[in-house]
Amino acid sequence: MQVTSSREKLLKGTPLPPAEAALIPWPLLARKDLGRTIFNRQAQQSIFSQGDPANAVFYIQKGKVKLTVFSKSGKQANIALLHAGDFVGEECVMAIQPQHMATAVAITPCTLLRIERGEMLRALHEEKAFCDVFVDFLLARNVRIQEDLVDQLFNCSEKRLARALLLLARSGKDGAPETVIPKVDQETLAEMVGTTRSRVSFFMNRFRKLGFIDYGTGHTGVLRVHDALMNVVLNDCSHTCACWGDFQRRNQLKTMRNGAA
Repeated sequence: MQVTSSREKLLKGTPLPPAEAALIPWPLLARKDLGRTIFNRQAQQSIFSQGDPANAVFYIQKGKVKLTVFSKSGKQANIALLHAGDFVGEECVMAIQPQHMATAVAITPCTLLRIERGEMLRALHEEKAFCDVFVDFLLARNVRIQEDLVDQLFNCSEKRLARALLLLARSGKDGAPETVIPKVDQETLAEMVGTTRSRVSFFMNRFRKLGFIDYGTGHTGVLRVHDALMNVVLNDCSHTCACWGDFQRRNQLKTMRNGAA
């Protein structure tokens, strides 16, 4: 657990005590070396695609990445949201070199470290601190997968949207009262949540009116997510369903009146 807390401090720029800093494999995840390449991706650019050979692991140094799977019929689903300090493409360390099972796309401008499969396997066997960070990530990712499944099965679309925004912002970390994140378009949010753009628009407007989010002053292109949004995740969905139903009925009546006129 010491590696996890120390890594979060490093990502936030918090100085570490010398004894704690000595345990962190940060140079291993920040340097260009044999079998390691640092590169950048702009928002909406692909890092790898579903079906590509899984011959490298990518460490996210900066930015946010989403994982999306596509069915043969063309349907798509977002299965993970990853941040700075996470790995993506970790399936390449399997004994039989597989293909990527999902497409990784940058949501915001990203800086990534590409670690070739051979170098990754060597580091896992020979560098204990690096191995500790990687195992820590895999365990946390496993918990997140279970949480995402529960969220998709049992929560309404408003709760799923609120949770997605909080994850994007990582709100509540170290007691931070609010977090500013690059503004994400509603189509992307709808894909992440698994709902329609109209529902996302309705709930985003509702969150803004309740003071849970705001878009800053002027055309800053950022979204500010407040910790109060957690109330949506914790509350019952019945009121939300009623609000959405009323909204749809009002729109239907408006359409009928316009047609009659």
